[in-house]
Amino acid sequence: MENSEGGTSSEPDSVTTQPTSSCPNRASEPVRPPSWASCSSSEHREPKRRREESCQDGAKVSCGFVRHIQDPASQRLTWNKPPVNVLVIRKIRDESLAEPFKELCRFLVEEKQMMVYVERRVADDGTLSKDENFGSIRNQLCTFREGYDDISDCIDLIICLGGDGTLLYASSLFQGSVPPVMAFHLGSLGFLTPFKFESYKTEVDKVFEGNAAITLRSRLKVKVVKEMLLPQQREQDQEPEINGLVPHRYTSSDAGKVTLQLQVLNEVVVDRGPSSYLSNVDLYLDGRLITSVQGDGVIVSTPTGSTAYAAAAGASMIHPNVPAIMVTPICPHSLSFRPIVVPAGVELMITLSPDARNTAWVSFDGRKRQEIQHGDCIKITTSCYPVPSICCHDLVYDWFESLAQCLHWNVRKRQTRLTEASDASDTEN
Repeated sequence: MENSEGGTSSEPDSVTTQPTSSCPNRASEPVRPPSWASCSSSEHREPKRRREESCQDGAKVSCGFVRHIQDPASQRLTWNKPPVNVLVIRKIRDESLAEPFKELCRFLVEEKQMMVYVERRVADDGTLSKDENFGSIRNQLCTFREGYDDISDCIDLIICLGGDGTLLYASSLFQGSVPPVMAFHLGSLGFLTPFKFESYKTEVDKVFEGNAAITLRSRLKVKVVKEMLLPQQREQDQEPEINGLVPHRYTSSDAGKVTLQLQVLNEVVVDRGPSSYLSNVDLYLDGRLITSVQGDGVIVSTPTGSTAYAAAAGASMIHPNVPAIMVTPICPHSLSFRPIVVPAGVELMITLSPDARNTAWVSFDGRKRQEIQHGDCIKITTSCYPVPSICCHDLVYDWFESLAQCLHWNVRKRQTRLTEASDASDTEN
């Protein structure tokens, strides 16, 4: 593995090491337990296991194993030991972020004595390499490559510089447990980025001190299975109709294989792709046919994703702490097909209808787009690995502030007060 200066790292055989990311003066280090935990303010307890088991009070709601209803406002970020490794994610192809990025890295390395991880393409950016004053900091950055290097076990904190896409990208890098994420608003919309960069030193210091409010943003666990389903002929009067639809019976094929499995923060979108025909897909809930979607497609989203594509398709906006999955049709050819919300613990399955005239296409948070053929299926359920998003104020204020500032929710000119009754009937009443 090469560092930002092109050197290679060696790894001893006597310890368990992280061979994937490159880091000057720290070429190999033992895998260590996480330094943070999420706990309720009413029960501060020491974690007994790894990160994915010690911070999932809110995740248990989404997985269906909760014994009581927990107050979401009680979710706080506490550090078991001071954080050491910080991942800085910067919006690519935006030269205006070069100076904030350098300023933040200099602050973390020189003042906070942190090990800073960045993408190799960010470290190799021409703007950074030409800056001689930043050269000493750049040489100390640990670099990694997406798809090649695994840094999931060595990051204590993620700091995002950019828009909502940087947070989605950070989520995609961690297919298991996710470190706390601190997002600065330096993009266009910024619904998921509550922090202002002008006061970054103060805000970062507060996070390092601990006891910050967090929102556990649930994710979707998605599997794409190819050639798993084979249609069977339906015997007469064997199964009842559902809203005028005859359920299609399937048997599993031994040839079926999982071709993709990942965690999704916003939504899974199934659409008709380049075809001019209507998309025709069947939607199953816990193995039972619920409906067939005939239109441009369907969106399966998390509460976090309810303010993204789903909101544009007419869905309600749900607070990210609500354990739920949203199903929203895209331009359905039906006047009565409204978006629905289902419990977080169910498993949804989407397949092409046997009567479909064309294939469908699926994407995950806008990435990894691929075609779905007859016999393929997409299985979706709530993941047990949420994204701990650090709040600027608290999880209620931040969300409504984003609704007002980013989406201009319920913005209307105020009605003026009447100084005197202008209608006789009003006076009489």
